[in-house]
Amino acid sequence: MNKNPRPHHHHEHHSTKRIGWLRAAVLGANDGIISTASLVVGVAAAGSPQAVVVMTGVAGLVAGAMSMAAGEYVSVQSQADAEHADIAMEKKELQEEPERELAELTAIYIGRGLDKDLARRVAGELTKKDALGAHARDELGITETTRARPMQAALASALSFAAGAAVPILTAVLAPPRWVGEMSAATCLATLLALGALAAYAGGASMTRGAVRVAFWGAFAMGLTALVGLFFAPDA
Repeated sequence: MNKNPRPHHHHEHHSTKRIGWLRAAVLGANDGIISTASLVVGVAAAGSPQAVVVMTGVAGLVAGAMSMAAGEYVSVQSQADAEHADIAMEKKELQEEPERELAELTAIYIGRGLDKDLARRVAGELTKKDALGAHARDELGITETTRARPMQAALASALSFAAGAAVPILTAVLAPPRWVGEMSAATCLATLLALGALAAYAGGASMTRGAVRVAFWGAFAMGLTALVGLFFAPDA
């Protein structure tokens, strides 16, 4: 009989750990489907030939993916610049005023519930091991997991947008010419329902609410562009 069993490691899976990549992926795919499907439906409603509808969808995919990548890169790079500036300032303060920074870290731990003596010991031990890391994490809220990565964010946004935009384009290619708009709208609504439900499930929320919320805005956007296409149709 084994008297010294191996310790059991309890692994917890929290929805908050997925929220960063989940937000970017859902936002990109959702935008890709809705914006490209709206273009396809609007141009089809105007009576354009199938080849023109497909070409419009492809142009929308390329333009949208580049726009998403550029916007995400600029946004996340701004965050990264702010993080680098804060860390550089913290590093300088640690070199010039180590006692003041130690007291600051101690106060943070007291504020989180530790008594004064324990907080001072914890702050001292963490400072000896990695002072900058301790201040970045506990004072600035910056960790390796949450640090901004502009290129990664830009690539993920572009790819997720392109994946979403591929749905209405493929539907427009495969659909009978006279039903391009209708089939694209139906396919994209079904995809949006699935995407909304999946995102809600991964985030620990109601799948029904998530699916309806995403599909509603998709239907609204496609309906508006269909009206625009009908208004500007040559025989309108």
